[in-house]
Amino acid sequence: FFQKTLTAVKNWFTLFGWSNGQNPISIPYSLRCGVCKVQITSSQNKVFKQNLGKDTKTLHDMIFHLSGQLLPGITSSRSVPLDPVEQLYRQHSALLAFLKNQGAYLPHVMPEFLLEPDDYKKWIKMQTVLKVGGVKNSDIFSDTHLFILEDSIFETMSKRAWTDVLLQIYKVFVLRRLSSRSITDTSSLERVQNMPRIKTEPLSSNVYSSYERTILTWLNKNYEKNRKTVWKDCQKGEVPPMRWIVNFDQNLLDGLVLATQLAAYCPYLIATHFVRMYPNPRTSEQFLHNCLILVNAMHAVSLAIDIKV
Repeated sequence: FFQKTLTAVKNWFTLFGWSNGQNPISIPYSLRCGVCKVQITSSQNKVFKQNLGKDTKTLHDMIFHLSGQLLPGITSSRSVPLDPVEQLYRQHSALLAFLKNQGAYLPHVMPEFLLEPDDYKKWIKMQTVLKVGGVKNSDIFSDTHLFILEDSIFETMSKRAWTDVLLQIYKVFVLRRLSSRSITDTSSLERVQNMPRIKTEPLSSNVYSSYERTILTWLNKNYEKNRKTVWKDCQKGEVPPMRWIVNFDQNLLDGLVLATQLAAYCPYLIATHFVRMYPNPRTSEQFLHNCLILVNAMHAVSLAIDIKV
């Protein structure tokens, strides 16, 4: 499940996360490396700036593209002063603080988890020396618990941390653009289906945000509006029954809900694709059959998303 989530996140941000077109990313490698550093030679103590190239895009470019805001405390220059590990730690701390102020939920992500492995080792070494020496007033001293992770565990933790950061970026900067006003008369769904509507008030759920619940309302509306139209001539069974869509995993497994969303905007797909679906699937083979047809329908309308079953 986590690998599928990571793949979906990588594909979306590759396609839509940047200005001026696509920018392939890998998680966490390109995100960790997309920050200019300073290298200091021990012999001559000279500072060299890593040349990323003028066309190289960083995480800060992504944030600016999606939010229109620059990270506070981060200059537009990619040159980094002395002590690169300290500077990187500060940048990641500023990023997490900025996202949390926008509504992101990242209590489990520490700034050091976003560092590269070698920088993480240097950070741990610096923190250990400071703690042993009893230094409490250093700019880079952390009062939080020190997580000393082995290499393989750190890579797993870093991949998870970066994935969660991107998911929260999507939540606070992309889902935020949704408005309940774009869904006409959400209360009509309650009258038609004789079931409670999805409430979008901020405190009505501790699982989904108000933006995610707006999407659930949209799914319910299109499913109930189109299910009888899409499968009225289906040869594989009767019209699927009414359902209340309250999550994004179990309720979407059979492909029917997503098919009605496509049918709402591309009704010509009904005769060519959706009429061949099982409207009441019961076996895993029938679920797979429906999902394959759904993927083919998405490809038919050239949705630029790498979808695999």
